[in-house]
Amino acid sequence: MAEKLDIEKVKHIARLSRMELTNEEEEKFAGQLSSILDYVGELSKIDTENVEPTANVTGLSNIMRADEVEESGVSQEDIAKNAPKFENGNFIVPGVFE
Repeated sequence: MAEKLDIEKVKHIARLSRMELTNEEEEKFAGQLSSILDYVGELSKIDTENVEPTANVTGLSNIMRADEVEESGVSQEDIAKNAPKFENGNFIVPGVFE
């Protein structure tokens, strides 16, 4: 079993993650993160020398329908009813850039 993460390391990780933790959460996460690191340590002991890397272990591929234009069944008027601002077929939103 690897050494348990101390509270200072948990605080450092929280700071990097921009998280504010209570003292109880720091204790809780110290244990949880230590358990995760222990498990990763166990996985690193597995011999994968002759294992071929793969992105898809099942060999199955996704069956997709043809990409064809279809009517949505919703009118532009119905869509406009749900928008705060709708003009000439477009949603009007606040600008991001000045």
